[in-house]
Amino acid sequence: MFSIDLTSRVPIYEQICKKIIELVLNGTLSENEQLPSVRSFAKNSGVNPNTVAKAYQELERNGIIYSVPGRGSFISKQKMEQFRDSALADFDKVTVSALDMGIPPNELKKRIDKIHDEKG
Repeated sequence: MFSIDLTSRVPIYEQICKKIIELVLNGTLSENEQLPSVRSFAKNSGVNPNTVAKAYQELERNGIIYSVPGRGSFISKQKMEQFRDSALADFDKVTVSALDMGIPPNELKKRIDKIHDEKG
């Protein structure tokens, strides 16, 4: 499904959560689409099943996925605008913080362009 950075300071379960949200936002995962089982995800990514389960629990707690006993976990019927609004709110907070620290707007714009180009 995607790779996990085992050397990152970001906890693995958070990386899984963020990546699944990203895949929903960019349309790779759609409403009611089934996610891999915890065991399958763990085996394919080399991550402990408990870590994957923790990520799925966090995603379910936040209404991003839902579980059906005996069937698995699925992407919730959420308005994509909710995800987008949340991501943009986080972006706004970080941008305001950067501006407050004296980073000029043109430097922030260059940074956004660079990230966009790298994501290709």
